[in-house]
Amino acid sequence: MSWHPCPDPVPGDAPSCDAIRTVITPRAVDLGEMEVRRALPSKAGQMIGPFIFFDQMGPAEFLTDEGIDVRPHPHINLATLTYLFEGEIRHRDSLGTDLAITPGAVNWMRAGKGIVHSERTSDERRTNGQRLFGLQTWLALPAAAEETDPDFLHYGASDLPMVDAEGISMRLIAGQAHGLKSPLDAMSDTLYADVTLAAGARFEVEPLYVERALYTISGQIEVTGKNYVPGQLLILHPGDSVTVRATEDAQFMIFGGEPMDGPRYIWWNFVSSRRERIEQAQEEWRTGRFDTVPGDVDDFIPLPERLGKPREIRPQPAAE
Repeated sequence: MSWHPCPDPVPGDAPSCDAIRTVITPRAVDLGEMEVRRALPSKAGQMIGPFIFFDQMGPAEFLTDEGIDVRPHPHINLATLTYLFEGEIRHRDSLGTDLAITPGAVNWMRAGKGIVHSERTSDERRTNGQRLFGLQTWLALPAAAEETDPDFLHYGASDLPMVDAEGISMRLIAGQAHGLKSPLDAMSDTLYADVTLAAGARFEVEPLYVERALYTISGQIEVTGKNYVPGQLLILHPGDSVTVRATEDAQFMIFGGEPMDGPRYIWWNFVSSRRERIEQAQEEWRTGRFDTVPGDVDDFIPLPERLGKPREIRPQPAAE
């Protein structure tokens, strides 16, 4: 997904309990093809573990002959992780990857020193129409790994560890939780999980990672006496287990990790620990020095010349 300028999300009222550090209500923006809700980066919480960008895509209903067309565009020094609940996106990149992103699967694209990709609706899906709903996150890479070779990893939904207990379902996308470990090598300590609870069920968010957050997808959950509805990002205080109870059937994401090794700069689709590296990538895209996407070379997103200066994104401040 390509970066589009978006106002900062609005922080909610801080709850009185110690479990929740900050509540962020994402700002909804209509991109034409669908509505996007951006939770990160924001003034209230810029980076959570390696997660520097967190977008909810849809839900959107595409009729016959409709779909998304994110033209080829570049990334550097980050990894994208696209995760769908409904629908399908055709991913193609400059490594020659060409596959359908489907619900429940991991689609990890490590940009490293540079990659170009496009995201479109397939001809078949355009013919029949579809409902599209999912998340796209960007993860900063450790400074020592920013210039690694680009790569794309795909794990099907059945390849990921699952907790399936009475009233509880958890798919572990990255990291470790409840005795399970994801096969994804995220290059830094990273947590990402998809949790579904039946009404009345409880789930423990373990204190295995310093920085943790919840993002509510559907239904209603309760944390230490306060209820939360879909489309809220809850940044947790470190150090303690947190119990989430579903007051009705609910779904939410858990994500985070260890604090990053310093601030990052973000500009358009570029993320780096070095401002000068972003300037270099700007010139490389402007002059056509990135690789192209096989089968998708006729169009691309031009460099946005008037976007302004790179924005500095800092890790969470130390625990109070």
